[in-house]
Amino acid sequence: MSFLPKSRKARRRLAAVAIAAPILAASAALAFYALGDSVSFFYSPSQARAASVPAGRTIELGGLVAAGSLRKTPDGGIAFVVADHRDQDRVAYQGELPDLFREGQGVVAKGSFRPDGVFQASEILAKHDERYMPRELVKALKASGEWRGQAQTAVNGQ
Repeated sequence: MSFLPKSRKARRRLAAVAIAAPILAASAALAFYALGDSVSFFYSPSQARAASVPAGRTIELGGLVAAGSLRKTPDGGIAFVVADHRDQDRVAYQGELPDLFREGQGVVAKGSFRPDGVFQASEILAKHDERYMPRELVKALKASGEWRGQAQTAVNGQ
């Protein structure tokens, strides 16, 4: 009793699948291994706390910069608090901050938690409000009659 099909065509197909399947599995495994830590997950402070993100694992932490939390450290770094509606995390950063960075503004910090629980950021990205629209674009839309709502503009909501 043979497990192989009697048809020569069916045996060729089976041989092709038997050869291709391990090659595809090995290439997929190598691709996922190569990605390694280059894949970073986005967490808000409350999600990071719930997920118990281990120290040293690279993630992106996002939220609002808490009012009154921004301060310079003696070594020339910056310390601030990133908060969401339920939780907050202290962040330490060494380097230049983006122009849009300020208290009360959205921020995404890429880095990892230190063993002491402080998030050590290696990169800071400031986010502006999703309703933001450059003043020139607002004027162009109003002039063409396509304007359909309120938006924050570049200068004092004008």
